[in-house]
Amino acid sequence: MMDDNYYMGLALQEAQKAYDLGEVPIGAVLVIDGQVLAKAHNLRETCHDATAHAEVIVIQQTCQMLKRWRLTGATLYVTIEPCPMCAGALVNSRVDRLVYGSADYKAGAVESIFNVVQNEALNHCMAVTAGVRGDECAAIMKAFFRERRKKKVITTD
Repeated sequence: MMDDNYYMGLALQEAQKAYDLGEVPIGAVLVIDGQVLAKAHNLRETCHDATAHAEVIVIQQTCQMLKRWRLTGATLYVTIEPCPMCAGALVNSRVDRLVYGSADYKAGAVESIFNVVQNEALNHCMAVTAGVRGDECAAIMKAFFRERRKKKVITTD
């Protein structure tokens, strides 16, 4: 059986695809019963869509594939701590477990700024594992923004 490091490696591959496109390098993988059902990376710039975050894309793909909106039994792997929109989508789709690599101290909605996914006032809470391959996940983000600053391209995230 594959482990968290393996699936985060797949998410890192997706993050690299985003990087290569000039997108903020975040990748996500959704797994149920050890099977990868969807992989995606950020596509906001490419699709001109503020909601085209990796997490939202894998949730949409999986819901369409399974023909259901409840993703009970699912684990979502994502390279960076989800933002409020993505955390809300995880709660609404009933994902059971979230595994993320690196914290996001500017927009994180799991532990850094807010805790949406374990808020008992909401109708669903999930297990969270943080820091899986965290150094690698943080490194690709740092490299992306370092390169952006050198090119004088401003991206606000």
